[in-house]
Amino acid sequence: MSEERKPGEPANEISRRAFLAALTTSAVTATAAALSPLKDVVDLPTLEEFLRLHYKELTPEDKKAILERIAAQVEKDYGVRPNVTDPPPIPGVEFGYALNIGRCIGCRKCVYACAKENNQSRNPQIQYIRVLQMRKGSIDVESAKTDYEGEVPKDGFYYMPVQCHQCRKAPCVKACPVQATWQEPDGIVVIDYNWCIGCRYCMAACPYGARRFNFEKPEIPKDELNPEMGYLSNRPRPKGVVEKCHFCLHRTRKGKYPACVEVCPTGSRKFGNLLDPDSEIANIIKTKRVYVLKEEVGTLPRFYYYFNL
Repeated sequence: MSEERKPGEPANEISRRAFLAALTTSAVTATAAALSPLKDVVDLPTLEEFLRLHYKELTPEDKKAILERIAAQVEKDYGVRPNVTDPPPIPGVEFGYALNIGRCIGCRKCVYACAKENNQSRNPQIQYIRVLQMRKGSIDVESAKTDYEGEVPKDGFYYMPVQCHQCRKAPCVKACPVQATWQEPDGIVVIDYNWCIGCRYCMAACPYGARRFNFEKPEIPKDELNPEMGYLSNRPRPKGVVEKCHFCLHRTRKGKYPACVEVCPTGSRKFGNLLDPDSEIANIIKTKRVYVLKEEVGTLPRFYYYFNL
């Protein structure tokens, strides 16, 4: 994969993403041969030097500078000065999610609230949550519909929203060749959009179909942009990277609920700290009939489905 050259950008410029993509998708020796002509015009860093630039390894001052650059670019593109932050995980907190299948009515308000909160592309449309319309008595998620229309709930059906399950044994993390995705101490699996090379190995590895790839440059109407942004969550993404649900970490790490939880009209969605034995979600897991989607694949998700009885 190669990045498109921006207008006015010299032809001999090479980006970190393009460099890493070349290293990942080709043999090291072949890559070295392919890049050797550039050595006379570009001062290429070593792979070790590139890896030192990973966001996780930067100093607080470096991170502050990156956040400022992102804010300046957003302001230039949208005419809005955003508040770009990088809230850290909360000590002693492991986030978990529970969804009451018996109460979900398939209204998809969660889908639209998520798109609005997380600055998801409107054209082409990207959505982190898929709401499956399932026939009662069936657990076949592969044949379920997501493009149903009309009033809901419909007789003879139940509804099962699916999104990132923030797995303890996340296959997407293992599949990423450049460590662009990893699991945070609070259990959230994040993506560094600056580091992602767009290989989509993580998408192939995810058993829940939870990741989305930007085949085109995302479009967000300027008057719909959410200016409250997180570096690892809802800042605008470029073409050629993967994104997904991140439990609205720019909200939840500040003591708020994810947008989908707040908007749910039936209270089907529950969110909280799995490590707190007195939390609502811990009580649900202890006392309700809990179901884990595709339990047989061994991902140990932090996303649970439950029934009242």
